[in-house]
Amino acid sequence: MSPQSPQIPGAAPEPGAPQAPSQPQRPRGAAEQYPPLPEPLPVAVYDNHTHLELGDEHASLDPSASLDAAQSVGVKGIVQVGTDLPTSVWSARLAASDSRVLAAVALHPNEAPRLEARGELDDALEQIAALAAQPRVRAIGETGLDFFRTGEDGREAQHRSFEAHIAIAKQHDLALQIHDRDAHEQLVRTLRRVGAPERTVLHCFSGDEELARICADEGWFLSIAGTVTFKNAPNVRRALAVAPRELLLVETDAPYLTPAPYRGRPNAPYLIPHTLRAMAAELGADPAELGAQIAANTERAYGRWDA
Repeated sequence: MSPQSPQIPGAAPEPGAPQAPSQPQRPRGAAEQYPPLPEPLPVAVYDNHTHLELGDEHASLDPSASLDAAQSVGVKGIVQVGTDLPTSVWSARLAASDSRVLAAVALHPNEAPRLEARGELDDALEQIAALAAQPRVRAIGETGLDFFRTGEDGREAQHRSFEAHIAIAKQHDLALQIHDRDAHEQLVRTLRRVGAPERTVLHCFSGDEELARICADEGWFLSIAGTVTFKNAPNVRRALAVAPRELLLVETDAPYLTPAPYRGRPNAPYLIPHTLRAMAAELGADPAELGAQIAANTERAYGRWDA
C-alpha cells in the first residue's frame, strides 16, 4: 500500500499460522478515519505501549492488520498492554500467538477502587501474578496512580494495588509500566520507599524537567507518546531535552494520543514514525541514530521479541 492511502485493510493470516484471540467488546464512540501510512523509518523501532483491543466500532483494526501496517513503516514489534483482567488475559494470548507482540498485564489504577469495593481486588491481583509467569509477558502494567479520575476515597486502594504490582514485577523480574496522572510526587515517593523494579517505565511521560531529572538519577525509562507533538504540552518537550537518550522509549498509547498532524483521529502503532521524528527534531538528532538508540533501549527494558 502506498503511504498516501487513507485505508488500512485487514489481512488474512497465513495458513497454519497461530490465530489471534477474539477481541473483547470495544467501547462505542465516534471516530474519524485512520490516518494514512507515514514514510517508513530508516531504522526499525518498537511501540512499547499500545492497546490493540481498544478502538471504535466503526474504526478499529484487526490485530494482524495493525501489526502488518506497523511493520511496513518500520515498527517491528509492540508491547500490548492490559488494564484489567479481561484485557490482560487477551494481551497475553495475543503475545503467545504473534512473535511481533510482547504483553504487559495489570489492573489500571482506576480499576483498583472498583475491585476493592466489590471485595475482588486480592483475587484479581493473584490472577495478574499468575499471568506474569507466562514467557511472553514481559511487563507489569499499566499500574500506578491516577489522582485525576480517582478521588481521596479511592486512593488507598490505588496505593495497595500499585505496591502489589511492584512486588509482582520484582518477583518475576519484569519491567514495570507506570500510569501517572496528577500524582508525580506520590508516585516517586512510593517507588523510592518500596524500591522500584530494575526496569521501570513511566508510560506516556507527562512530567517536566524536574521529574525527568529524577528519572535520570533513578535510571527509570521515559516513554514518549504523541503528546510531544501537541502545542499544549511544552513540559514534555522540555523534559525530553534533559532526559538521557539511553532512557528514552517511544509509544502510541493507541488508540489515544494520536500525534500531530492527525490529532483527533484514531491512533495505531503504524503512526510511531510521526512521534519519533518529532522527538528527533526537538533534540536536533538524526532520526536513524535516535531510532537505533530507542530500539536498543526497548530491548533492554523488555528483552528480545524473538526470544
